Amino acid sequence: MAYIFLDESGDLGFKPTSSKWFVFTIVLTNDHRKIEKVIKRIRKGLSKKYKKVKELHAYHTQPINRKRILKLLSQLKDLKILCIILNKKRVYVDLQKQKNYLYNYAANILLDRLHNRKIINIDEPIDLYIDQKDTNKFIRENFENYLKDNFNKRGSKKVRIRIRPSHTEKCLQAVDFISWAIFRKYEQGDYKYYNLIKKKIIEENALFK
Repeated sequence: MAYIFLDESGDLGFKPTSSKWFVFTIVLTNDHRKIEKVIKRIRKGLSKKYKKVKELHAYHTQPINRKRILKLLSQLKDLKILCIILNKKRVYVDLQKQKNYLYNYAANILLDRLHNRKIINIDEPIDLYIDQKDTNKFIRENFENYLKDNFNKRGSKKVRIRIRPSHTEKCLQAVDFISWAIFRKYEQGDYKYYNLIKKKIIEENALFK
């Protein structure tokens, strides 16, 4: 059984105040319980003030705990990271107006790499978890159908797509930290978090270089 967890960092806006980069990250594992244990372990050590928070977010977490989470994740043998980094300055003007298409396009490239590199077996069951950030039901269903169609075209028939709020899935919270660390490298030129997890990254591609 393969478990895939998908999250992103940055935004797909093209205003002066928008991020310069957009990062799409997936984490692949056959043992999601170990990832969950990392988040549980960090939560146990939090002060009462932070324990009241529903979920851990990299942006709001103290630097010491960001580093602890990334170090613990980097020690998990059964964890692989793939990411697509979008250089928004190079995105064609026409595509800037089609954010849903751009989002789907980036996700499809990641799935393509999973299959081409034979990281997943087309005959094994796959659970794909996605953070439920977009509250628009139509957009969510459209993205879900898009992913299912693309898995089917590649021969993966045993795929279940689960769109969940991240506070209900500890593994999605873990991916948030990983994606944020990669995003910091590109957006801020800050490598200190990225370096903690980089040995687990098996694919890191930039679009529109």
